[in-house]
Amino acid sequence: MSLFNSRRRGTSATPPLPKSPAREWRDAVVFAVVAATLIRWSAVEAYHIPTPSMESSLMVGDYLFVSRLHYGPITPQTPLQVPLTHQTIWGTELKSYSEAIQLPAFRLPGFSSVQRNDVVVFHVPHEQDRPADMRTHLIKRCVAIAGDTLEIRRGQVMLNGQPSHPAGRMQNTYFLQVAAPDDAIRQALHEHGVVDYNEPDGVPRAVIDPETGKSGFLISCTAEVAEYFRHQPYAQGLTIPTYAVSLFPGVADFHNPTAAPTNQPPTWQLDDYGPLVVPRKGQTVALTPANAGMYYIIVAQYEHNEGISWQNGMIYQHGRPLTSYTIKQNYYFMMGDNRHNSEDSRFWGFVPEDHIVGKAVFVWLSIDPYADLLHKIRWDRLFRVIS
Repeated sequence: MSLFNSRRRGTSATPPLPKSPAREWRDAVVFAVVAATLIRWSAVEAYHIPTPSMESSLMVGDYLFVSRLHYGPITPQTPLQVPLTHQTIWGTELKSYSEAIQLPAFRLPGFSSVQRNDVVVFHVPHEQDRPADMRTHLIKRCVAIAGDTLEIRRGQVMLNGQPSHPAGRMQNTYFLQVAAPDDAIRQALHEHGVVDYNEPDGVPRAVIDPETGKSGFLISCTAEVAEYFRHQPYAQGLTIPTYAVSLFPGVADFHNPTAAPTNQPPTWQLDDYGPLVVPRKGQTVALTPANAGMYYIIVAQYEHNEGISWQNGMIYQHGRPLTSYTIKQNYYFMMGDNRHNSEDSRFWGFVPEDHIVGKAVFVWLSIDPYADLLHKIRWDRLFRVIS
């Protein structure tokens, strides 16, 4: 046996010092935070519904779980601050600092893809000045997937030339014309679930129709509720108001309308829209002055191409006009179930696949913001599966 080995065997290592209660508590908190973050990133996340754009499928005050496992979680696109600590063998901390690590962006495998009628949470596409996973989250229904041809005719969604049958409970906005608006009518609206979230008590107030000068109530409700009020003796008319709005692709960038003005006439409206082909990965499109504005945001921002500019009604790359382009990822068309009260793909266009967060699966709690304390919880909505 060598002298070196005999000395090693005869020398006992100094045992590490036991952890103090404060350090054990710190380690437990760090572990809990890391575990919760990993679960939130990779599996499920809780969300709250703050706006009525999905009513009455989802209601203001609903708390729901969103599954990231359905479509597969995406690696964080914001640099991670990883704590690093150097210590001696006796447990004495010598140096502590953090380092930013940028993970490559890719989606882990999921057990399904985005399907028509899925209720989907995604990063809002038009906040391009922030990393995708730091943008505002929206929740809408996917009405068309990559490769579909979408049309809306008199409020009816058409896919590939055939009527679509959306899930959920659709709402529209109507003007209920009455001769004498009174509290009895307002009470009837309240009892049938008609809510105006701009009012302190949620009950609609009487307004004047700017087109006719007649008095009445502007209400958002399902077709069944609208039919009920249509046949009430005080109803003098029930109509869907016309909306003069600028929509995609007549405006290529909703939040920056001068970025890429399109030559396409802005004739499409909320209930009469399309036809519009939803881009599919691998699809090659011919770019012309008539459609270039539609694809400008895809080419310039969503797919991270270099040297892109907008000149003379066309997309240019490195000073040369692009006459064709091959799509690099799938896109989706999202709409709110509250069809006249939802800022969605009709306004700002397609949702890229790498912006998809997860699928809304069920409501675990629902709070009525206008109910008294004893009726605050909507018990009939607890643990309701989202369809």
